[in-house]
Amino acid sequence: MAEELNVLGQALQSCSVDPMTGFFRDGCCRTHPEDLGQHVVCAEMTPDFLRFSRERGNDLSTPRPEYGFSGLQPGDRWCLCATRWVEALLDGVAPPVVLAATHEAVLELVSLETLVDYALDWPKRRP
Repeated sequence: MAEELNVLGQALQSCSVDPMTGFFRDGCCRTHPEDLGQHVVCAEMTPDFLRFSRERGNDLSTPRPEYGFSGLQPGDRWCLCATRWVEALLDGVAPPVVLAATHEAVLELVSLETLVDYALDWPKRRP
């Protein structure tokens, strides 16, 4: 199997293991043809984004023990669906991203330059 790459063209890094994230629940924002949402953006949760997601029908902050999900808090890192991150961007509430842990597949929807504006792991950070 070929090595999966991040948006910088380097080996994809882990996003989070606490909480455990990713389509495969292995900590990485890897994707697969069965991953219809393309969970490829490693983002750090913010209160505004969590509220935005809940209002769109995907409550990420409420614990769901039946799925082994304890709920996300601001500051947690999570593999987001690429389209949800773009929706949040257009609504002005896109959470910051970790470029090293964001899969290159997102570049089909958003430019690297835009991602850099929101990057936690890049020298230039949007204020």
